[in-house]
Amino acid sequence: MDDPRIGIGYDLHRLVPGRPLILGGVTIPYERGLLGHSDADAVLHALCDALLGALGAGDIGELYPDTDPAWRGADSARFVRDVMERVRAAGRRVVNADVVIHAQVPRLGPHKAAVRARVAELLDVAPNDVGVKATTNEGLDAIGRGEAIGCWAAVLLGPARTRGA
Repeated sequence: MDDPRIGIGYDLHRLVPGRPLILGGVTIPYERGLLGHSDADAVLHALCDALLGALGAGDIGELYPDTDPAWRGADSARFVRDVMERVRAAGRRVVNADVVIHAQVPRLGPHKAAVRARVAELLDVAPNDVGVKATTNEGLDAIGRGEAIGCWAAVLLGPARTRGA
């Protein structure tokens, strides 16, 4: 139970007109957004999969299937809050998280601090326990052509803190 647990997650969504662009729970001003059954927040989806992986508890598609109308248009923060309840129920806590967002467009540098703060809030950690990086794909593949945005996430879970610790 005291052993640390590591999880990784990945998500990718197509950019389309007519949808807001939401990454890490933050709305990013852009003319296109991510296509998906929920709000298609690739950052929060990758984080959920990383958390679930560390718990050995399946993946986001199993828990919140896109065939379930209950999740249509859902705020992905709901998924993170639910997964965090599973983390706490397992006697665990997030030690730190690291995120790499792959996006050719838009430029995400000005938004990284807001994404970091929101992710830290959702994971119940300090902002300095969350890394957020943004990179392009140098014009290669669907991401590099500006057709999609992807995200890798890694988390480290440790035992829950006892009172006074």
